[in-house]
Amino acid sequence: MTAQISPDSLHRLVKHAIDSGVATSVAEAEALFRGYRLTVEIDGAAADDPVQQATLLTTVALARRVFLGGVTITGALEEPLKLAMPLGRTLADAVRALGGSVDEAKSDAATIVIGGGARERRDGFCVRTFAAGWRGGILPIHSELEVEGGSAMPLSGMLAAALAVNEAFLFVGGGMPAAGRRAVGLSLWRPGPEVDWLMPDETEPPLTFLPSRLWLIGLGHLGQAYLWGLGLLPYQDPSEVALVLQDIDVVTDSTESTSILSDSTIVGKKKTRAMADWAERRGFATSIQERLFAADFKRQGDEPAVALCGLDNGAGRRALDQVGFDFIVEAGLGRGHRDFRTMRLHVLPGRRPAADMWKEARQGEKVEDRPAYAKLLADGVLDRCGMTLLAGKAVGAPFVGSVAAALALSEVLRLLHGGIVHQLIDIDLLGLDQRIVSRHPGNFVNINPGFAMAEAPDTRDR
Repeated sequence: MTAQISPDSLHRLVKHAIDSGVATSVAEAEALFRGYRLTVEIDGAAADDPVQQATLLTTVALARRVFLGGVTITGALEEPLKLAMPLGRTLADAVRALGGSVDEAKSDAATIVIGGGARERRDGFCVRTFAAGWRGGILPIHSELEVEGGSAMPLSGMLAAALAVNEAFLFVGGGMPAAGRRAVGLSLWRPGPEVDWLMPDETEPPLTFLPSRLWLIGLGHLGQAYLWGLGLLPYQDPSEVALVLQDIDVVTDSTESTSILSDSTIVGKKKTRAMADWAERRGFATSIQERLFAADFKRQGDEPAVALCGLDNGAGRRALDQVGFDFIVEAGLGRGHRDFRTMRLHVLPGRRPAADMWKEARQGEKVEDRPAYAKLLADGVLDRCGMTLLAGKAVGAPFVGSVAAALALSEVLRLLHGGIVHQLIDIDLLGLDQRIVSRHPGNFVNINPGFAMAEAPDTRDR
């Protein structure tokens, strides 16, 4: 008997393989992804550094959703966990909690090395991550280029991890011959393409002020990446953080493939409640809103004035500047097999009303004529309606949302540190150097976003 498939059960990168025609059936696509394996090594000198730990754990959390053949982690994993994440006492505990396997390196697997300097060239794919100041990225393992600068902040590590997993997936999927042979990175303080992320930047401030009052709209791919990034930040007192979490959906089987805080244990639960549970284990205070985001309600004066939006529909986005938020960072991701690595971020209110920016729903690419869909229909796995619903689901990769979340959270951090706010950041991870970044024309100096103090770098060793 043929296994049944529902639109909410299919892995969103497996869907990429059938939408692109790389695989002619779901079974073939799933077998392809089960053949993808990754080894992650953490340099011995990096294992006790909180930012390098953030890089490692983000790499594991993202990679195990992409490399379905397994993610193996090696290195000094008995080091105490110095991040205040609810993942155990040691790095090994955290790695296992996130779905990684602590074992010997696999010689035939793509490899990501966390931290450390240049090493001997290796056969196959091997890159090393780098984080310094507000800058993060990757280099070939043998590259003698160095990222100069002071103590890194955790979102630089999150960014480096996401770029590394993207690069590794490009390599195993054969999507780019240069994958693993190039330097890829950017600055979260000055994200424009004119900035050389490998060079020190004297304008980068030390991470001092952290957001304490945020409204998260949508708790799927992007919303969970926002929460993960907030969890990495070094709050002196996390109980000062108050979050409003808004969503109406439940966690489905496919949620896990793109959403960094979801796993099989919470399938069927409301996203609001599952994410509130996680945030409260991190020490944050939460309240939940289980209603559609729309223009028919108003933010109250005692509620967070800063919002992070992770909605994937135009109707909700059109209401963003109508409910009383002072500062909104909105991120949208590509949905199709050709553009799923793209992202576009806006800060609102802006020069144009939100209702003018998202006037019409985007039409997705027609993929029902792909061989895999015809087979699902012929085998009786899906009827015509089910096939249409499945075809309309987005392709997605968790590393894309993590890059977007690092950028979105950095807009709030720059606001708190007196930096430049951007009205638009437009990126395709296939060509990061071609990104478009434009400064916001507005003045946000009079808003009160709410802040908490960060631990000083020299006090973060727990």
